[in-house]
Amino acid sequence: MNNRSALGSWIRRFLMEYLVGERNLARNTQQSYRDAVRLLVVFVATKMHKRVDELLVPDIDADLLRAFLLHIEEKRKCSISSRNQRLAAIHALSGFIAERCPEYLDWCARLRAVKSKRSAPTPVCYLEKPEIDALLDAPSPITKLGYRDHTLLLFLYNSGARAEEAAKLCIEDLSLHYGADGTLSSVRLHGKGGKVRICPLWASTTVTLRNLVAGRNGKERVFLNRRSEPLTRFGIHEIVTRYARAAMSRVPEMRKKRIGPHTIRHTTATHLLRAGVDINTIRAWLGHVSINTTNIYAETDLEMKAKALGLCAVKTTRSPKRWSEDPDLMSFLAQI
Repeated sequence: MNNRSALGSWIRRFLMEYLVGERNLARNTQQSYRDAVRLLVVFVATKMHKRVDELLVPDIDADLLRAFLLHIEEKRKCSISSRNQRLAAIHALSGFIAERCPEYLDWCARLRAVKSKRSAPTPVCYLEKPEIDALLDAPSPITKLGYRDHTLLLFLYNSGARAEEAAKLCIEDLSLHYGADGTLSSVRLHGKGGKVRICPLWASTTVTLRNLVAGRNGKERVFLNRRSEPLTRFGIHEIVTRYARAAMSRVPEMRKKRIGPHTIRHTTATHLLRAGVDINTIRAWLGHVSINTTNIYAETDLEMKAKALGLCAVKTTRSPKRWSEDPDLMSFLAQI
């Protein structure tokens, strides 16, 4: 078998060298690309009646790719968004191969001719102020784990951090000041693609974090589980959803929302926007690469839309008088 046509060797280089070394993509993105390629390989091998290690690059053609996308939509019940993410990963793989092996340029063009499917944008889910207050009040700060959970929720709301960023947070990333000298406390967050950003911390967040990490080594993770091991992003997701269910008894409107760590992140952005913080500052706060990503909050917030509508509303005026009720006009007509 020609090594330049063997699909397996290209996939290995794509996953192990290109995504990690050249692109330096976030680990979650790498795993998403890997899952997309794995699903495609299994599907193509089944259709071609081959073992996966026997597959060749030309075995994947545009018609088979369309059949694969239809399969994951109908059989695996993937959303249109997930379908488009899988397609983007396959497009990236085909481009990687074509750049290094020009004889596959035409093959790549045919695959890239398979377009993503349009879908209605999903509205951003965020919490109103009474809802986030109920969520923050749900943990009992009396117990050790309850105090940790309250600190975690407060930190997520304050910083707008992703669950992965909170899970990776080390004590040495915190800069906690007592505030007597006017110095603002802050946190250094390690985001996607190795990007680092600094976020300010409220006095209340500073106090809870200081108590949580007191006497511990700076290399340790801030948020630990009951076995003193670092929390994972899945553990953080479970904590948020658990207290969200508890908060629903106080605020029934929360039952209509699907609440997770990213909901708190959306809440932070929306509340910053309502407070008058400019959109570019919010972009830097959240670690967005493009301001277009941040603009979704301006488009979603109903309260801000209502305020804007109020500013341009047409003022009501009294209905004009009938001509017969105008004394000046009647006097003029009487003289004719």
